Amino acid sequence: MKLYDAAIIGGGLAGLIATIELAEAGKSVVLLEKSGSSLGGRAATQNKDGVLFNLGGHALYLGGVADRLFERYSLALTGSKPSTKGLAIWNGKLASLPGDPKSLLSSELLGWSSKAKLISLFAKLYRLNPVEIPRGSLREWAEAEIRDPMVRHIFYALCRTATYSQDPDGQLAGPTLGMVQRALKSGVKYLDGGWQTIVDRLRDKAIRSGAEIRTGRFVQEIVYVEGEVKGVVCADGERVEARNVVSTASPALTYGMVAGAENTVLRRWKEEAKPSLVASLDLALRRLPSADRHLAIGIDQPVFFSNHSRAARLSDNGTIVMHLTKYSGASQQDPKADEKLLEQTMSLLHPGWEKEVVSRRFLPNMTVVHDYPHMGRSTFEVGPVVPEIKGLYVAGDWAGHGEMLVDAAAASAIRAAEQIVAADRIAGAREPAAFVRA
Repeated sequence: MKLYDAAIIGGGLAGLIATIELAEAGKSVVLLEKSGSSLGGRAATQNKDGVLFNLGGHALYLGGVADRLFERYSLALTGSKPSTKGLAIWNGKLASLPGDPKSLLSSELLGWSSKAKLISLFAKLYRLNPVEIPRGSLREWAEAEIRDPMVRHIFYALCRTATYSQDPDGQLAGPTLGMVQRALKSGVKYLDGGWQTIVDRLRDKAIRSGAEIRTGRFVQEIVYVEGEVKGVVCADGERVEARNVVSTASPALTYGMVAGAENTVLRRWKEEAKPSLVASLDLALRRLPSADRHLAIGIDQPVFFSNHSRAARLSDNGTIVMHLTKYSGASQQDPKADEKLLEQTMSLLHPGWEKEVVSRRFLPNMTVVHDYPHMGRSTFEVGPVVPEIKGLYVAGDWAGHGEMLVDAAAASAIRAAEQIVAADRIAGAREPAAFVRA
């Protein structure tokens, strides 16, 4: 039986990145993905009726960890930055979104005094250093720094959009402000072909680097003996020997794979994890009924609308792809109520849109991330090492050190790979050990 240097659990972005980093460092790596045919996890893109739907709205934050890594990998991702010109939704009515100087001056949402205060807030967000923000909630920071109620409402709406989270009382201020700052300074990019282009190019790069990728492999158990990893057991009983294991599964799933996990840090990570959920209405239309309405942010409701086809190619025949999002926080919501809210939002923006539908999909209570920096965490940093079990590491969007979303997935994967390479360098060459089932 082959002994791998590392087995990676999960074929999402974190799993693929960890695989590439280790393979390029000369390690023998096998990636085990539970899906029978596809990779990508929440980064997968579905071709539905001739149009490409991501799993809800996806945007790559320019200048972040993931963006820089994809440039280093030479993935050549095409697409464009969407315009920030848009509309705000307040009290059931539309107004100019104060996202740039021109729209700020013309916006009906704010009086002149409030406009001056919003300009001052934007200047502060550009200048601040997020890592120097004292530990505290987003609401604590906002209440202390933003006196004008409407300006504060707009600020919270920007935070929801930048982090995909609706949790001002729980979100840590520093990481959240960092995401808002990046959005304001660098913007985001919508990708031609959807996020599947990232997945496919990472997969190809991993294979070229010498990694083995196996789909249809549901890992049931992470095996360790006397505190040291020996490999994994799949649901069909197959054993895979490995000196190291990187789990990119959720905190709960990782916990369930490890016998005696209640005596490790995995228990705390599972209990403290706070997911971020959204409802997404994904639409493909023949045309936009209101041709100039491409972006809208809810100010008094946690909703967001974006026409992704204005900046990315997501169909071959001109069909327009858009996503409406309702941010739900960590709590399960009523799917029918959420779908109705998103349909009403669409009707406000584009009356008569129902007649133009080519395809639609509604995704209720979808997990965007399994955890994010919040006040309930006893530690700022999660992973990559599981200290009680030598050779066991975690990565994923929930294993950040202050990063969020795909940046957390990428950064945690890199950290896990670096730890394995460093540990092997210190230990030197080791003799293969027999696989022993705990």
